[in-house]
Amino acid sequence: MRLVTYTDGAGFERAGALIENDGLIVDLQIAYRSMQGRESPEFASVLALIEGGEQVLEHARTLIAKAPSAAVIERATVKLRAPIQPPPQMRDCSCFELHLKQSFAAARRARALRTPDPEATLKAMNTGADDRVIETFNRQPIYYKCNRFAVVGIDDEFQWPSFSKALDFELEFGCYIGKRGKDISRDTARSHIVGYTIFNDMSARDAQAKEMSGMLGPAKSKDFDTANIMGPCLVTADELGDPYDLDMVARVNGEEWGRGNTRDMRWQFEDVIAHVSRAETLYPGEFLGSGTVGNGCGLEQLRYLKPGDLVELEVQGIGVLRTRVGTATKDD
Repeated sequence: MRLVTYTDGAGFERAGALIENDGLIVDLQIAYRSMQGRESPEFASVLALIEGGEQVLEHARTLIAKAPSAAVIERATVKLRAPIQPPPQMRDCSCFELHLKQSFAAARRARALRTPDPEATLKAMNTGADDRVIETFNRQPIYYKCNRFAVVGIDDEFQWPSFSKALDFELEFGCYIGKRGKDISRDTARSHIVGYTIFNDMSARDAQAKEMSGMLGPAKSKDFDTANIMGPCLVTADELGDPYDLDMVARVNGEEWGRGNTRDMRWQFEDVIAHVSRAETLYPGEFLGSGTVGNGCGLEQLRYLKPGDLVELEVQGIGVLRTRVGTATKDD
C-alpha cells in the first residue's frame, strides 16, 4: 500500500491510499462506511491504522481492492500532508559515512576560503575532531531527536527561517515503526518496520556551523517550523521490497545535484532499531531517518538554496518529494 494523509475540502485530515500510478486516492473511511454501513476509528488516520496492527492493515488492503467509486478521489484536487503529521516521536540517524566525510571536508574548505591563503590554511587544519566523529560513527549508530511538530508534507508551505542565509536540503529516506517493542534484536527488527517514506531534513548551515562546537548535536540549524518535510506517501514494507537497493536522486530546479543508493548505509534500520530500543520502548508510528546519503545535500558541494528554488528528492519505489523554497523573512 501507498498510504497518505490528505486534507479534504472542509479542512479535515483523512487517511487514504494512492492507486492508479498515484493519480487517485482511496479514502479508507468512506470505503469502510460504504461496505459496512458505519465508520471505524481504525481508519480515522494513518497512525490509527498502523496502531491497529497487521489485521487492520490487511483489512485496508481489502478496502482498497474493493473500493466503491464514491471512495475514490483525484489526487490533484486535495492537499497531501506528511503520512503521519506529527509522528509520535522521530529520530534522525547518521547512516552514510560518505556524507559525513564529504561534509566535514566541505566545511573545512569553507573556513579556509575566508582566510588570506586558503590552500595553506586547509593543509594546516587539524582534522582530529572530525576523525573522532567518524570513529564514533563506525562504532555505533548515532542520532538526534527531531522536532516532530515541525513535520510537514509535500503540499504544505515551506517557510525559510528568518535567522539563516545558508539554507540546504538533505536527501534521506526513513522508516516507520509498526509495532511496539523494547530490547528488539537485530534479527527481529525488520518485523517492526511497517513502511518507508522520503525525508527532506532542511538545514540552516550557517547556524549549524556556530552551534556544533557545543557538542550537543544540531539544534536551531534543524529546529524551526516546516523543517522536516516527509512524503509523498508511506509505502508499506511488503510493497517496497528490499529497502537496501534503492536509487536516491536530488534535483534543484531540474538540475541533478547528487545521487546515491541505500545499499551504502553503514548502519541499516535493523541496526538502528536494535540500538535505539535498548531499555527503551518504541511505539507504532515513530519515525527513524536514515541521515543524508552521500552527495545528497548542497553542503558537500558548497552550494545553497535560494528563495523560489524547487527541490525534488526521489527515492526509487517511493516517489518524488517536491518542495518549493519559500521567500526568506527578516527578523523584527
